[in-house]
Amino acid sequence: MRVDADDFARPCSCGREHHIDVKEIVIESGAIGKLEEEMSDGDLREYISPLLICDTNSYKATEELMEDIYDRCQVLILDAEDLEADERAVEIVENYMEEDIDLVLAVGAGTIHDLSRFVAHQYRIPFVSVPTAASSDGFTSTVADMTWNGVKKTVAASAPLFVFADMDIFAKAPKRLTAAGVSDILGKYIALADWKIASILSEEYYCAEVVNLETRAVRTVKDNLKEIAAGEEEACEKLMYALVLSGLAMQMTGSSRPASGAEHHLVHLWDMEVVNGHLDALHGEKVSAGTMLVLLEYKKIADAIRRGTCKVHTCTEEDQELLKETFGKKGILGALEKENTPEPLDDVSTRELSDALPKILKIIDALPAVTDMQEMMNTAGCVSRVRDVGLPGEVIEESLLLAPYTRRRLSLLRLRKMLTY
Repeated sequence: MRVDADDFARPCSCGREHHIDVKEIVIESGAIGKLEEEMSDGDLREYISPLLICDTNSYKATEELMEDIYDRCQVLILDAEDLEADERAVEIVENYMEEDIDLVLAVGAGTIHDLSRFVAHQYRIPFVSVPTAASSDGFTSTVADMTWNGVKKTVAASAPLFVFADMDIFAKAPKRLTAAGVSDILGKYIALADWKIASILSEEYYCAEVVNLETRAVRTVKDNLKEIAAGEEEACEKLMYALVLSGLAMQMTGSSRPASGAEHHLVHLWDMEVVNGHLDALHGEKVSAGTMLVLLEYKKIADAIRRGTCKVHTCTEEDQELLKETFGKKGILGALEKENTPEPLDDVSTRELSDALPKILKIIDALPAVTDMQEMMNTAGCVSRVRDVGLPGEVIEESLLLAPYTRRRLSLLRLRKMLTY
C-alpha cells in the first residue's frame, strides 16, 4: 500500500490549503527494500551521514532485515527500559550526534519517533520514519509529546520525509503494541467530539475534511478489530494505514487537535505523576483507560441534559487549592499556570453554553455507548480499566478534575467547571 501525500495537500472547503511535508508513505511487505533503494539511488542518496536512532527492542526486531542500512549509518541504540521522550533522552542523542549528521532515521515506535522528530526539528535536518509496531499515530505527525522538567508538553517537531512501514516487521510486533495502536485510534471518538464542541463555543478553527479523514481512520480500524487481534497481515496493514491517516490529519491542521482530546489530557496528567506513581503501561493503554473514563462522564452529562437537570453556572476557581497541592508539590505549578493563561473558559459565556446544550447532547449521543466501546476494546485485546494500567480507583475523580489543565484547550471535560449535573 502506498499513500500519495499529494492527495491531502490541496485547497480545502475550510478555506485553508493544507500543507503536507511527507513525500511518500510505503506500507507493505518489503518496504525496507524500498528504503535501501532510496538511500542508494533515490531521493535519500544525497544524505551521506545519517544517524539511525532505535532502542534495544526495535534493534532486535530489525537488525537482521535492516543489516545493510545499519552498516551505512551511525547507530544509536537506546535502552528501551523506562525510555521516555524527555530532556535526558534528548541529551543522550545530542551527545552522540556527530557534527556532520544530515539525516535521522527513526526505527521504533512512539517514543523513538517523538525523540527523532524533535531532534530533527531542532537541528533542521530531515528524518525518515521506520515504524516497528502499529502502536501510535505519531509516525507522520508534526508535533512531539515531550516531558520537560516533569511537565508533559506537545511541542513543534518535523514531519518525516518518508515513511517505510514494513509489514514483515510491524505485523510481527507483540500483540500488546498492536492493541495499543487500536486504543490510540478509538480515542479519536472523544478527540473529535471535543473539537466539534469547542468549534461551537469558540472561534477555534475546525475542518470537516480533516474530521472525515480521522473518521475514516476510526472506521477502518473498527471494521477490522477481530482480524487485527488475530494478527492477520492485511488487517495490521489497515491499522498502520489508519495511524498514518491520523498523523496526516495533524499535519494538515498543524496541531494535535484532531487526534487528541480529553482522553489524552488524562494520559498527560498520569505521565506527570502528580496523582499517581510511575505507570508500567504503554501510551495506547493509558489512552484507552482515559477514553473509557471520559466517555462514561460525557454520557452522564448527556443524560442530565436530556432530563433537563444539567445546569450552567459561571466558572469557579474551586480547583486552585487542588492545583497547588498536586502540581505545587512537584514544583511545576508555575509552568502549569503559564500553560493555562489565558483560561479558555473565560471566552465561554453561560448563555452561550446553555444555548449549546442541545447540540452538545447530539454530539455525545453520536459517540458509541459505553458498552459498545468496551466491546470494541475487548475484541481488540485493549486494556481499558484504570486498574489495568496501575491506577487506583480513588484517583479517578481527581484525574477528571485536573486533566484539562495539562493543555490550554477547550474540551467538554474542561467545560464541566461550568456544569452541574
